[in-house]
Amino acid sequence: MNRATFRFYAELNDFLPQERRKRAFDYEFNGNPGVKDAIEALGVPHVEVDVILANGSSVGFAYRLRDGDRIAVYPVFESLDVTPIVRLRPQPLRHSAFIADVHLRRLAHYLRLLGFDTLHDNDYADDEIVQIAAKSGRIILTRDRMLLKNGAVTRGYWVRSTDPIEQAREVISRFDLRGQVKLLARCPTCNGEIVPVEKDEVYERIPPKTALWLDEYFICTTCGKLYWRGTHYPKIMQKIDAILAGLD
Repeated sequence: MNRATFRFYAELNDFLPQERRKRAFDYEFNGNPGVKDAIEALGVPHVEVDVILANGSSVGFAYRLRDGDRIAVYPVFESLDVTPIVRLRPQPLRHSAFIADVHLRRLAHYLRLLGFDTLHDNDYADDEIVQIAAKSGRIILTRDRMLLKNGAVTRGYWVRSTDPIEQAREVISRFDLRGQVKLLARCPTCNGEIVPVEKDEVYERIPPKTALWLDEYFICTTCGKLYWRGTHYPKIMQKIDAILAGLD
């Protein structure tokens, strides 16, 4: 039986049992397994990992463990420059398009309000989510750790919180997206883009009392839903302010 010492850093500890968090511990193995397999066997999805050091040297997922190795594992760095360390992906995950699993409907709603391209459907099966993400380069957001261990997944994040407001704040902070927030640019219903529309073009769709005092309107280019800053708007902004609080 061979043995290597592992140490996981920052939020990767969320996946470990309490006795292994924020400390070095031994991992026993037979033969020379890939370090990726060992990391996932310890409970950490590979998509959460960006840097691996074996005995002080940067290595990739294909590195084969040897007896006596000391392995340090770091999470995806979105806002830190870790050069010249070799990262496990060619560039940071700056493409802010997501696909959320069936458990994250309200998170998807909030991300759309903040202007982020976020797919979600209650009928999505796990394999469908993986296929869509791979085809369109989307980041999978999920509360299911096993989904992120699928070998076909290259971009993903396990959402820690169960509160939708905190979930949205967590995703923005995790992917360093505060500067990309674009309020009310996406339809919260279908994820289509929202653009301004002339009042005369949609006059027949506007409630008569609203038309008397409001001249600015917006329309979803996908589903055609009409939007305006009415009496409901302050409540929406309260939710957005709650998400963005403390992120500046």
